[in-house]
Amino acid sequence: MTDPRTQRQTKTRTTALACLGLVVGMTALAFAFVPLYDLFCKATGYDGTPLRGTAASGPPSQDRMVVHFDTNVAPGLPWRFQPETPQIEAQLGATQTVFFRVTNTGTAPSTGIATFNLQPGLTGGYFVKVQCFCFNEQTLQPGETLDFPVVFYVEPGIKADSNTRDLTEMTLSYTYFASKNGQPQAALAAPTRTRPN
Repeated sequence: MTDPRTQRQTKTRTTALACLGLVVGMTALAFAFVPLYDLFCKATGYDGTPLRGTAASGPPSQDRMVVHFDTNVAPGLPWRFQPETPQIEAQLGATQTVFFRVTNTGTAPSTGIATFNLQPGLTGGYFVKVQCFCFNEQTLQPGETLDFPVVFYVEPGIKADSNTRDLTEMTLSYTYFASKNGQPQAALAAPTRTRPN
């Protein structure tokens, strides 16, 4: 016959270990979630994340899609950023090249990094970037201007998908952020004012 006190201690120990295991597992999952979600988006085009690939291999379709280009610069980065054209009419399956111009309007060298998104989000699985400047740090001297190409195509399959076949336009949006160690930084904090004593 087992002592009830020993049974209670064993039960308590088992419950404590199960709770500890749950906490450790949930913490590990929380750290793994962001890179796994990023990998999932890049692989599937989910939530407006354009796919990466090589040049289009099949014949182009007769269908076309208007691709708008939106450019933004986060506060704290003294850059001017604009596409060579606000939009193009892209033939589906045909490789396109569009240039973007960036100018440092500040008085000191500065480093930036661009992030991107595609809207509507459902189009991300059909927009394939062959070459892009995004996520590459760029350092510009005061007054320096550089042109960066984006090479892409829109998969003709976008017209076969019941969720996207009626779409006629999409927007590729870029935002340049100040960069630190290869990572985009939020807007620089505004200087705090001190009250006189």
